[in-house]
Amino acid sequence: MDFKDYIRVIPDFPQPGISFKDITTLLNDGEKYRLAIEELKSRVSHLKIDLIAGPEARGFVVGAPLAYALGVGFVPIRKSGKLPYETIEVGYDLEYGKDKLAMHTDAVKPGQNVLIADDLLATGGTISTSVDLVRKLGGNVVGTAFLIELGDLNGRAKLPGIDVFSLVHYDF
Repeated sequence: MDFKDYIRVIPDFPQPGISFKDITTLLNDGEKYRLAIEELKSRVSHLKIDLIAGPEARGFVVGAPLAYALGVGFVPIRKSGKLPYETIEVGYDLEYGKDKLAMHTDAVKPGQNVLIADDLLATGGTISTSVDLVRKLGGNVVGTAFLIELGDLNGRAKLPGIDVFSLVHYDF
């Protein structure tokens, strides 16, 4: 199945020159959404995974159902100040500023194998920050999984030695 057929492309959003990949059209088709999660599951099921972590917000809609399908736990990665318990944080650069991502300090135990899942791999900033968080807690990042990868933005370069699994690839 070509999942590209279920992803809406919106030109010039959120600014001119950007071609936004809108996954809501995939998510609102229950059968295609299920098939996308099942396909990701088949691509990562050979890995020994104890937990799946997903950065907010669309990492939740990929990571949580994938964790359920694999029978493992899910760990949310949130923006700074959004988690109620003690956290660790890692900062990262945005196009026009800086931000921080956070996890609970007890979310990952040393030695646990973690797959990080998100909707999109672009420049790799969010996912490499998520990798740093998992590693700071002693977890092993065994791979990353995405619905979409924007190949020309070369986000893979920020994930040396980490397997990357993507359902759909776009190149400019």
